[in-house]
Amino acid sequence: MPDNGFDVRTELLNNLLEKVDNDPFPSITMLDQIEELLTPGDVPRYAQVLLRKVEGEQFPSVSMVQRIAALA
Repeated sequence: MPDNGFDVRTELLNNLLEKVDNDPFPSITMLDQIEELLTPGDVPRYAQVLLRKVEGEQFPSVSMVQRIAALA
């Protein structure tokens, strides 16, 4: 059966990243799932999404900062 170029991992990752980007307080479960789906090529995009979450916060979430640092 041909896959027609459909990549489930990529589609799910894109969907979850969009949800996290639009959610002011994304769930830990969703972030964990994203991190399980990441490939090295996906890391910069994910890091940008997380960085946008902390940029506008006077007191950013410690766990969010730790997630970003773990990507470095």
